[in-house]
Amino acid sequence: MTSFPLTAELVGQAALPTETASPLRVLELLPGIASAESEQAAVDQFRLALQMLGADSGVFISAIKDDAARTSIRSLLACDPRWAIEYSRADWHDHDPWLRHAIDSQTPIRGDELNVRLEEQEFIDRSTALGFASTIVAPAPTCFGGARFGVLVLGSESQNCFVGSGYQMVRIVARALAMELHEWLLRAVRDDLLERSRITADEIDLLRHEAAGRTSKVIGFTLGIKPRIVDYRFQRLSAKLNVPDRRTAMRIARLYGLI
Repeated sequence: MTSFPLTAELVGQAALPTETASPLRVLELLPGIASAESEQAAVDQFRLALQMLGADSGVFISAIKDDAARTSIRSLLACDPRWAIEYSRADWHDHDPWLRHAIDSQTPIRGDELNVRLEEQEFIDRSTALGFASTIVAPAPTCFGGARFGVLVLGSESQNCFVGSGYQMVRIVARALAMELHEWLLRAVRDDLLERSRITADEIDLLRHEAAGRTSKVIGFTLGIKPRIVDYRFQRLSAKLNVPDRRTAMRIARLYGLI
């Protein structure tokens, strides 16, 4: 498991009860969330949306399975910092029913509707103690299925927060919020990969040729270079991405939104 650092901020104002929250106002925030210029700006918008939805705290987690043995985790958190610390220290991503629900379903549900496994109970107990006594779990699916997905969790210290007449509207808006948060986080993950790997525009173009199923001979003819030069460039590109071959490099590029 490769985990990006988790950042967390404590929500500073008490949330509104679901019946008096204003979930429709969240829709006005959505265009500014995906285009936020910094993580702090995205978190600030996230916190405001939580208050409008009647939540005390919130978590958005994005997961990308690079291969069978490696998953990259990135988060936007507006919750008790102790929750983030414990999540990372205890490797809860391996026993997180919220993430599991996001893999198995596209439907937002209340936390009390989750089928919690025995090995996940510690996660639930600690999350309950740290601001997530009531939750709405809203998946953010992608076309890559379990290889790339996200989940938004709205939390409240109250055991019965999300049971009022306004629940269905909160649930609908939470789905939209989850997708916009995921859009921002995927852009951040893509930019991080570009910075770390120093992949060039020409190399991204090379990956597009690979995605189109072209051989080194065809690519070389198109670019006006010899096939062995194409192979060498793919080897160098694979080394930058720390993957064994060009097909895997192309898969990573797709998962991270490079092509």
